[in-house]
Amino acid sequence: MADESVTDTRPRLARAVVALSAVSFLTDVAADMVVPYLPLFLTVTLGASTQWVGLVEGVAEATAAVVKYISGRVSDRMPRKKPLVLLGYGVANLVRPLLSIAVAPWQVLAVRFVDRIGKGIRTAPRDVLIARATPERHRAYAFGFHRGMDNLGAVFGPIAAMAVLAATHDDLRMVFAATIVPGMLSLAAVLFFVREVPPVETEATKAAAAEEAKAPLPVGLKRFLVLVAVFTLGNASDGFLVLRAHQLGVATRWLPLLWGALSLLRALAVTPGGWVADRIGRERALTLGWWLYALSWMGFGLATRPWMAGFALLGYGAYYGLTEGTERALVATLAEQRSLGRAYGAFNLVAGLVALPASLLFGALWAYGPRVAFGVGAGFAATAALGMTLRRERRA
Repeated sequence: MADESVTDTRPRLARAVVALSAVSFLTDVAADMVVPYLPLFLTVTLGASTQWVGLVEGVAEATAAVVKYISGRVSDRMPRKKPLVLLGYGVANLVRPLLSIAVAPWQVLAVRFVDRIGKGIRTAPRDVLIARATPERHRAYAFGFHRGMDNLGAVFGPIAAMAVLAATHDDLRMVFAATIVPGMLSLAAVLFFVREVPPVETEATKAAAAEEAKAPLPVGLKRFLVLVAVFTLGNASDGFLVLRAHQLGVATRWLPLLWGALSLLRALAVTPGGWVADRIGRERALTLGWWLYALSWMGFGLATRPWMAGFALLGYGAYYGLTEGTERALVATLAEQRSLGRAYGAFNLVAGLVALPASLLFGALWAYGPRVAFGVGAGFAATAALGMTLRRERRA
């Protein structure tokens, strides 16, 4: 049951969970050495228009969303998930340094396209490995720890990039080339530290798995994905928070620090948030998190001073902690165990594809004022939270 509470207060993380968390940390260090500087590289170094910036990131995220779903279906047919995980991390970490030799915008687009294919390949089978390695009662904690390490990489990535820039007199190409170091460490971690014990397969279990793969996703999971889609429509890019901070008077020179602080806040919140979700019930934690998101979004819209937005940011951090690992743990609870890859693929497909129109909608509403944009976003979150509340009451 999704709302089952547990009494074990000292969960232990499986070796595979710790190893995969280290892999995600190293990969995110490499990725966030690149992503914050891509708009500058495209427009200043390569002379591209701002439309190219939007095209590159839009194609990248849409590609990742679609490939995640395909990879999830494929992984359900493979007894071992580690080869797909290794392939996905390998593709991304080997192609990313090629940005250092790009001389045209289309080459940046090509690298980001292949990079996101790698992300799409690895995501679903990696989540299956985490779910299988963790007792059901501790899954939100395990996924929270993994997401926390991932976000911690987003803190150290820009710091590493700044160090390379300081040593090379602001040479962005050297920053991109330097991503090979954390990238190779990430692949080594997958090879030597991620161990997988595949389930014992018999003719009967293979036949059952084949039938299960043909069956539609469970109704409960489908309803949950509908609520995820509704919530995601109001979940715009965090970049808008930086823009809002600038509007409220935060100086430009402090904005990178603000971005790092946001990543650090998320990294610190998700592990304890997952621990709480395992104890109060995942659907209850998710509902609370979505309500907190609605309140914090309203706070960002109504704020007139930076300190007011600071209080809203604390609520946003609490939302993130209660939901980031919890969503993935709840998918594992609602899905058939032999279709976990397909379930995670569907979850990532919904969240990824809806994220693009969500940011476009938010950007369009911004023309009518930040209060309108943040207010509508809060409305979608509140609707999803209300839907989750009604779902819980109906089941109770």
